[in-house]
Formats: sequence, C-alpha cells, structure tokens
Amino acid sequence: MAGRSKKVLVFVFLLIFTICPDSFSQNSPAFDINLTLADTILIAFKNNKDIQMQEAEISVAKADVLGAISPFLPQVNFKAGYARNDKVLAENIFSGYENDNSAGVYLSESVYSGGANTANLKKAELSLEAQKETLRAKKMDVEFDAKRLYYGLLLAYENERISRETLDQAIAHYENVKQMYKNGTASRFDLLQSGIQVSLLEPNLVKAKNEIDSLKADLNKLLGRKVDFPINIKEKLSYSFIGINENEFLKMAYLRRPEMQLKSLGIDIDKWEIKMAKSGYRPQIDLSGGLTYRSDNLGNMFTRKQGNWNAGISVNIPIFEGFSTKAKVDAARARYAQAKIDKDNLIDAIAVEVRKACLNLKESASIIQSQRSNVQEAREALRIAEVSFRNGVAINLDVLDSQVSLAQIQTNLASGIFDYLMALAYLDRSIGKLIINEGPGENYEKKV
Repeated sequence: MAGRSKKVLVFVFLLIFTICPDSFSQNSPAFDINLTLADTILIAFKNNKDIQMQEAEISVAKADVLGAISPFLPQVNFKAGYARNDKVLAENIFSGYENDNSAGVYLSESVYSGGANTANLKKAELSLEAQKETLRAKKMDVEFDAKRLYYGLLLAYENERISRETLDQAIAHYENVKQMYKNGTASRFDLLQSGIQVSLLEPNLVKAKNEIDSLKADLNKLLGRKVDFPINIKEKLSYSFIGINENEFLKMAYLRRPEMQLKSLGIDIDKWEIKMAKSGYRPQIDLSGGLTYRSDNLGNMFTRKQGNWNAGISVNIPIFEGFSTKAKVDAARARYAQAKIDKDNLIDAIAVEVRKACLNLKESASIIQSQRSNVQEAREALRIAEVSFRNGVAINLDVLDSQVSLAQIQTNLASGIFDYLMALAYLDRSIGKLIINEGPGENYEKKV
C-alpha cells in the first residue's frame, strides 16, 4: 500500500511539473528577492507593449533605408521563355522559330533622377533616427511611471510604519492610563480619551496597508505581471539634494530631449521633401542593356551566332506636367514652415516644464529641511508629555496631542521626500535624461 501511495505522489509531481514547468525554474522566481528601482525600470522596459511595438517600428525603418538604397544599385534580371509558332515567314524576313527558345540577361541603372533618389534615402535615414528618438521618448514615459509607482510604494511603506508606530504608542499609553485609572491616579475621562485615540488611529493603519496593496497591483501591471505577484522592497524612502541651475537644465533639455530631436529631424525631413518635390522639374536619365540568346535548338543556343546584345540611354525632360510639381513643392514648403513653428512652440513648453521642475524641487527641499529637524524634537516632546502625565504635571490631552504632532511631522517629512523625488523624476523627464541608459553621476548631482 505504501509503495502504491509513493507511485501516486510521483505521478502527481510529474503532472504538476509538466503543466507548470516555470514554477520549478530558477530563471522564473515566484517572488522578487529585492526589487530595486533599476530592476523595476528594466522589467518595465522589457515587458511594455508600446516599447516592443516601437522596436518593431525601428526594424521597419531600417528596412525602408535598405529599400531607399536600392535605386542607386543596378537592377539585373534574367528572363527565359519558349513559344511554339504556327507559321514562320520567309523571304529574308526572320520572325522567329517554330520552336522559339529565348534567354537573356537585362540590366538597368538610374543615372540621374533629378535628386529624388538622394532625397528619398536621406528621408529614410532621418526617419530611422526619428524612430529611435521615439523609442527614447516611450522609454522615458515608462521610466517616469516606474519611478512614480516605486517611490509611491516607498511612501506607502513609510506611512504604514508611521501609522503602526503611532497606533503602538496610543495602545501603550492606553494601557498605562488603564493601570493609572485602577490605581486612582487617572480619571475615567482620561481613560475614555485614550481609548478613543486608539479607535481613531486603527483605520489609518488599515488604509496604509490597502494603499500598499493597491500600489503593488499598479506596479505589477506596469511590469506586465499578475496583479498579485509578490513584491519585496528593502529600500527605504531617502533623498539627496542636487544643485539647481535652471540655465544648465535648459541647455540639456534642448540638446537631449527626444521631442526636441524629433522636431529637428522632422524639419530636416521636410527639407528633403522639398528637394524630392523639385525633382519633378529636372530630367530623368537611365541606362539599359541586355544580352539575349534565341534559337530553335537548345543544344546550340548559347553561341556567339545566336546571341545579340543591346545598350542604350534614355533621357526624359519634363516640359509641362499640369502644375503638379509646383503643387507638391508648395505643399512641402508649407509643411517645412509649419514644422519650424511647431519646434518654437516646443522650446517654450520645455522652458515652462524645466521652470516648474526647479520650483517643485525648491519647494519640496524647503519642506524636508523644515521638517527633518522637528522629528527628534517631536519625539522628545512626546516623551516629556508622557513623563509629565505620569507625574501628574501634564494632562492626558498633552500626550495625545504630542502623539498626533509626531505622526504629522513624520508624514509631512515623508511626503516632502516623495515630492522631491518626483520633482527630480519630472526634471529628468524634462531634460531628456534616462537613468538606465545613461547611468547616474550627471554633472548637476550634488549629494549632501
């Protein structure tokens, strides 16, 4: 019986392994050992559908470049055929064979297309660069979302810690007041006040836990995983101040922002679009040649006698095309002027974004500086209030107010740090900085 049970267990194990092989794979852990911000961004990059589609667009653009090179290369074709003719004319007029076999190699080359081929190649190359910049822009959007959720989760963990600490303080004080009430050194009003304080603080802890679960679900969605995938983060909410130089940030933004690069590339593409349209005014020159063999006998077909070659040049000069070329040139020039105006608008918008990022950094930094020194003071004030209450010097309300004040100061500090990190993330997005591709250590960073 025991042997039969062992066989059943082995069979069940093999069945589970066959159905869910990933559960036993070391490359697919069932949880995050220690998720860092860099890990979060990399996983998001790997699984984001928009990024995957944009990478496919880059492959398409590379193929378009190859296609644009094609007109500069000679076109070589081989052609063979067979025809059965009912009647062949005589009297020194050759019109073919009854069994007419033919084979030949034909070559054609575009010598001059009025500049259309060159313009088309330049446009394809610029379009490839534009697709790469579009990929950078999508990565920056995903990176910003990853930072927002990751920092938000760190803030939620900190708020949970503060809520738990404040609740533990309230419970400990309530137990102390309960003992003092038994000893006759505290009033029933003090006991009721302390119990109500505990009841008021308990929902805050529940809300903090729910916020963590909600952010984990959002983060897993961004990472392309199941919403209940376990997330483990050991990092704490921390910050490092940077030197704020708005002019330097603006220079970086104008040089590195993907949208700026896309506008510049769009202007260059429109320039070549004008040149392509103007090619309609210019002549087209093509070369052609071929070598053909024709015979009624395949055995002696490929001989000098049966061969015939030809070579030629053709020139096509447009004289009047019904103003179609003029219409194309006018439209291309209008798009070029529009692209330049669009770039000017973007320059103004980027300046506003950088200004807002700098203002947000200054605001959140001032909040951090004003609150971080008050945490220890609030802790000391709570300790003094508790000692004073036990000695009958202070009232119970002083202790309760001190508990709330300490929690509020810690919450303000945590929110200030989160706001500072998000302002820094917004600045990175505004100036076109990808931390994963480019790494830390930018010139504007100044840790304190």
